[in-house]
Amino acid sequence: MSLNYTEEELNLLANTPHIIGAAMAFAGSSGLFGTGKEMFTNAQAVMSGIKDYPNNALIQTILPDAKGNASAAMDKMKKVRDWGVARMKAKGVDSAQKFQSEAVEDCKAVAALLATKATPQDATEYKQWAMSIAEKVAMATTEGGFLGFGGERFSTNEKQLFGEIEKAMGTQSLLA
Repeated sequence: MSLNYTEEELNLLANTPHIIGAAMAFAGSSGLFGTGKEMFTNAQAVMSGIKDYPNNALIQTILPDAKGNASAAMDKMKKVRDWGVARMKAKGVDSAQKFQSEAVEDCKAVAALLATKATPQDATEYKQWAMSIAEKVAMATTEGGFLGFGGERFSTNEKQLFGEIEKAMGTQSLLA
């Protein structure tokens, strides 16, 4: 199957799930260790797309083949990361709030792109995957507790950002 995306579009599609997870990690107040755990969860959730959607040509194209050439996989991930960092710098993103706003804008751009170029199944699965990343990161730690006790699993700030991402992607709530 041949995908009809430009390199820029593929970079956007590959970078957006990472951005969604990072924005969710920064939405909460998990502290240093909690945010670290959320970022680790983000990486795991992104890579889970390979096994969770083995028949989705789009997801398989934008994610590196971890079972293949490890060096090529790392190079692919670095290229996408560098593209995303340069893009955020060019947009003047210098705070968590701006980062979250850009994540929502990227979700809108991705939704529009998927509507015009992806098969309905590829688009639906990509959106499910992206929203599952947001949910997994939000649920990775508790917010507002003391020394790991108490707090809430899905904070108010995370719920708000999740709703904004969900609206931008055009999906229905996965947390019903």
